[in-house]
Amino acid sequence: MSDTLLFHKTFHHPSSKDWVVFVHGAGGSSSIWFKQIKAYKEHFNILLLDLRGHGKSNSMFKDMIANPYTFKAVTTDIIQVLNHLKIQSAHFVGISLGTIIIRNLAELAPERVKTMVLGGAVTRLNARSQILVKLGNLCKHIIPYMWLYELFAYIVMPQKTQKESRLLFVNEAKKLCQQEFKRWFKLAADVNPIMKYFKEKELSIPTLYLMGENDYMFIKPVKEMVKRHEHSYLTEFDDCGHVCNVERPDEFNHHSIAFIQRYQAELPTLSA
Repeated sequence: MSDTLLFHKTFHHPSSKDWVVFVHGAGGSSSIWFKQIKAYKEHFNILLLDLRGHGKSNSMFKDMIANPYTFKAVTTDIIQVLNHLKIQSAHFVGISLGTIIIRNLAELAPERVKTMVLGGAVTRLNARSQILVKLGNLCKHIIPYMWLYELFAYIVMPQKTQKESRLLFVNEAKKLCQQEFKRWFKLAADVNPIMKYFKEKELSIPTLYLMGENDYMFIKPVKEMVKRHEHSYLTEFDDCGHVCNVERPDEFNHHSIAFIQRYQAELPTLSA
């Protein structure tokens, strides 16, 4: 695999021509989708990938280490993988910060996105989370990054029912180096400006938001977004927090697969 491409893995369906691309959040990796793969393999081709600096992509992009990350750059990484695999268009499933990357991809290349399934979607940082990000920015050079990440993971996922999700993300984050963490932390601080634009400009791409009712930091702005957008839908999971694909995998799989199937279209891949 080229060292200029994200690490990726594919699962091919014997008959379906539809692709589903999974995009994880900051500090995670493609391994967080382990409760989705079996269900999705029955219906679609699957593309799993690790974002730059994460998982098995952590040794790539050495020529970029001196440059700040932007949502456009991180999104372009995914488009390059699609081009490499000759995937013309796909359905995209994301979690947490990965939902912003998917929405940005739909902005940059709408013809590549058939549907969007956005779990634990981040559409705006509320006052509390903005304060946390600012404090984190002030302390990121003097406090070990894993202390910060564990603190944020606990604040975003505080309930006992979220322990599995919290530990999963913390363990994945341990694979990030401190410099990588700082780059992604800075990227998270840029959420509100880009999401304000996305809120005001709706795309015609069918979008399903899957949210836990206890995802107290992010669910309110999602509800506001869905009310404004004609092509967006929201499904809430009772007694569930931020990482709903881990906490409620059966419900997540059922609703997301059904939604994608409503908009399935057998489009060909790019010609070689």
